[in-house]
Parts: sequence; structure tokens; C-alpha cells
Amino acid sequence: MLSREQLLYLFDRFNTLTSQPDVKKRIADAVNDNQEAVAVTTAIQEEILKEMGVDPTHGLACLGKINMEYENDQDLMISFYKFVAKEEMVCEEAELGPDEYAERLQSQQTLHQQQLEMLKHMRNYGADDQSAILEKLRQKMEKEFESEASLLSVEEIKEIVESRA
Repeated sequence: MLSREQLLYLFDRFNTLTSQPDVKKRIADAVNDNQEAVAVTTAIQEEILKEMGVDPTHGLACLGKINMEYENDQDLMISFYKFVAKEEMVCEEAELGPDEYAERLQSQQTLHQQQLEMLKHMRNYGADDQSAILEKLRQKMEKEFESEASLLSVEEIKEIVESRA
């Protein structure tokens, strides 16, 4: 198993490399050539592991064992999930292109802001009403698969609370 220090180095180096324009271009070019973006990000991870003097096959296998080996190391697990998220973001950006990716990020930001506003509004109600609101939200999300399903309007929240009274 890779040491904690080796893993943190891998995560940091990957983040640094995949933030560089030439590496982003490398991934996007591969996608344009009908290759999987994740194949390129895996190759980048292998290159970093070689740089570290680690057999890439062993290093990649260790990534699959982090959850078990380091489950009690909260800081490392956070770094690992950031690493995974970074890989997903880099792949998505390569697949969508910079403009569409920026649009996607903006719409996600808007959605998060709306969710925050909804949660702030929910604080005006007691615990039982909040539970009922969250249950209704869960049901809505099970029926609809769009991201907007994770929102309830002020009117919908009021209806839920009033129907309980």
C-alpha cells in the first residue's frame, strides 16, 4: 500500500498537472480522437507514479484500497475525494468543451444557491414541519431526475406545512 505521504503527493501533483492548459488540451485532444478522457487521466496518474518510483499497476491498485486502508484518516479521505472529484471535473471539461463546461458550472452554482435559499426558508419551521418538507422533497426527487427536483418553492413549502396543520 502507498504511504499517506505518497498518496497526498499523487493527489497534489495530479491536481497541479490537470490544471495546466497543455494537460487540459492533451485530454481534450484525446476525447476529440474518440478516446476516453478517463484513459488519459489514468495515464497521467501512471506517469506521476513512475515519477515517484512506484510501479503504476501497484499504485493504481492502491487507489482502489484507500477506503479500507485509510478509512479512519479523515484528512486523507477528504483529499482522496477531492482527487476523485478533480478527475471527474477534468474529464467532464474535456468532453463538454470549455464553454459548455463553464455553462454547466454556472447552472450548478445557481442551483446550489437556490437550494441554500430553500434551506434558509425551511429554518422558519419546526423540526416536524422540516421533516415533512424533506420527505416531500425526497419523494419529488425519486419521481423526477432533473436537478431542479431538489428544490421546493416557498409556496410548495407553505402548502406542505399548511396541509399538516
